[in-house]
Amino acid sequence: MFGLLFFILFTPGVSEFLCTSSDLEMSYTFCDSTAHVFIFNLTPCSMMNNSVWKANLTWIARSDIPFLKIVFHVWYDDAKAFLWKELLCSGADDEYSVCGMLKGETLVSAFDIKGSRIKFPKGNYSIIVQGFSDDSENNMIICLNFTMIVKQDPF
Repeated sequence: MFGLLFFILFTPGVSEFLCTSSDLEMSYTFCDSTAHVFIFNLTPCSMMNNSVWKANLTWIARSDIPFLKIVFHVWYDDAKAFLWKELLCSGADDEYSVCGMLKGETLVSAFDIKGSRIKFPKGNYSIIVQGFSDDSENNMIICLNFTMIVKQDPF
């Protein structure tokens, strides 16, 4: 019933199937042309009756990270549905372990994603996650393009 979502992202431009369950399918590709070392797993691979997903992340930084802004673009059935920007690292009193990483260092982190806050209706989602090392969003250090198919309504 519940699957394990696990993927290693290291080949730009290649779409990979990530997980499937009775209510969810996910795949990914990079949206930039540079290869990455990025390992992510998420349990369970389901949208139904789960208040918290458990996530583990391993990433080798391609550049120093004194500053990090994350931008999420979400489309639902080809219509822009959501834009969220979050400053994770500013160089002063940063609370995340990614802040201050140097090029070539490895980040290993475990965290929870509280999925119950968002009820995703049945449909096709495209989620672009971009990481920038500047506030003007000119220096992109990572870009991931997730495809998520929600097979049934959560209601």
